[in-house]
Amino acid sequence: MTTQLTQLPPAMPEHVPETAFGIWFLRTPTWTLHVLERAIKDLERLIPARRASYPVVADVGCGWGRSLKKLHERFAPQRLIGMDIDPDMIRAAQAEVDGEGVRAEFIQCSSSQMTLEDNSVDLLFCHQTFHHLIEQEEAIREFYRVLKPGGILLFAESTKRYIHSWIIRLLFRHPMEVQKTAEEYLALVRSAGFQVAPESVSYPYLWWSREDLGIMERVFGIKPPAVREETLINLVAVKPAV
Repeated sequence: MTTQLTQLPPAMPEHVPETAFGIWFLRTPTWTLHVLERAIKDLERLIPARRASYPVVADVGCGWGRSLKKLHERFAPQRLIGMDIDPDMIRAAQAEVDGEGVRAEFIQCSSSQMTLEDNSVDLLFCHQTFHHLIEQEEAIREFYRVLKPGGILLFAESTKRYIHSWIIRLLFRHPMEVQKTAEEYLALVRSAGFQVAPESVSYPYLWWSREDLGIMERVFGIKPPAVREETLINLVAVKPAV
């Protein structure tokens, strides 16, 4: 299956590149099943007035491209777009969808300077990408710009509590000064003009999203506290219709 690729000169750095371990982890079954698949399932149930098809679907920070077939199967787009600032990830994602027989196009661009037209996307998927971005306010405004009126943003993100934990600091690399709490991410999305209904927000507390990677509960049977600072937020935001 032939894919279409648009390449642009690299933008000024607006993200912190991942570690070698992080790049490897994104290709593991653990990532695909326990992180990506669970996020998409959770986000899907949060969509208000879900439609059978979303004509233009874009993935911001598509990485290895594992999400693209899943988005294709669930949302039946006529146009499927993968975006990433890393040309190596673009090439890897292109090979991934070619192997799956999924038609997609790819754009190498910054999340804060996306080369998509205004009001051109029906569904924008941003999964575990935002915490790598330095220019977060600019990126969320870009998300709003490219979505059509009535379009939706599927946003899944780890929070400051998780990113600042010692084990994540050890294994991964992130811009620590811009990390946000769940409440701050929700406020950021709304500040761009998006509407987020209370019933379209979820705070999963999965084993991998805990500061101890769930060891205390899975090994020692110690339940997590009921009152805690959230480490993960999933939300569906809507760009208001004109």
